[in-house]
Amino acid sequence: MKLYTKGGDKGRTSLIGGERVRKTDVRVEAYGTADELQANIAYLADKMSHEESLTTYVEDCRWICSKLMTVCSSLAIGSNCEYEIPKISDDDIAHLEGRIDILQSELKPVEYFTIPGGCELASLCHICRTVCRRAERRAIEAAENYEIDHSVLVLLNRLSDYLYALCRTITERLDAEEVLWRP
Repeated sequence: MKLYTKGGDKGRTSLIGGERVRKTDVRVEAYGTADELQANIAYLADKMSHEESLTTYVEDCRWICSKLMTVCSSLAIGSNCEYEIPKISDDDIAHLEGRIDILQSELKPVEYFTIPGGCELASLCHICRTVCRRAERRAIEAAENYEIDHSVLVLLNRLSDYLYALCRTITERLDAEEVLWRP
């Protein structure tokens, strides 16, 4: 089977189930942004793998990437799709919330807004956080027009919180400067 099909040459693509839509469809934009987030988180995990003190978070990122594939498939479902698509479960969300709670319990309370910077890994984590927030906005937009599993929206919302806590944890673990906004 060839990698290219030429089916998208005129600006259309297929959703799961075969529905053909424009590549500018809100569902395509939503799963494309979630895919971009997944790639950025994989890159963050690869970069963190060189730091022994961050091993646990590399494992978290690998788990998150798997869940983002589920998010992408949930966002890519076409009308009248008969395929059974994996779902984000309540346990998945509880797991992510538990990881946030652990990270937050090990951090000093923040008195000012944290802004990107301090070290390369923290900045990369902030990139992931901002792409996650965009992915959430795109998923919300898709959910306003199509039936989207609500757990997708919840996971993306919690994920941006996880990434914020991870940014701060990376800064602390690597003894980097936490850059704070001081208006």
